[in-house]
Amino acid sequence: NSQLREYDAIEQEAHGIAFSRGWTLKELDPAIKGMTNMMTRTRLSFGNANSKAAAMMIPGNTRGIIKGYKNLNQFPATDKKVANLAQKLIDFEETNNRQLQGFL
Repeated sequence: NSQLREYDAIEQEAHGIAFSRGWTLKELDPAIKGMTNMMTRTRLSFGNANSKAAAMMIPGNTRGIIKGYKNLNQFPATDKKVANLAQKLIDFEETNNRQLQGFL
């Protein structure tokens, strides 16, 4: 729950930056969100849910970290606010991975 709150805060910050600059952000399709939630509940329904959740989240966090570093290296000094938010997300995902390892 605390990780979800932090992701929400980072999302709100991204929306704030976008709004202040007149950018339009593409939102995830509600049908995809629903299918993802249903699939996640199914995967977590049997066995040790904490271990399964950690095993599902670590690869996703790792992909986010890799993509974040690639973006930061590809666009090094384009926008300090965006770069700082991207680094905040990378740091958060790295911390999450360390915390989630204890649940495997």
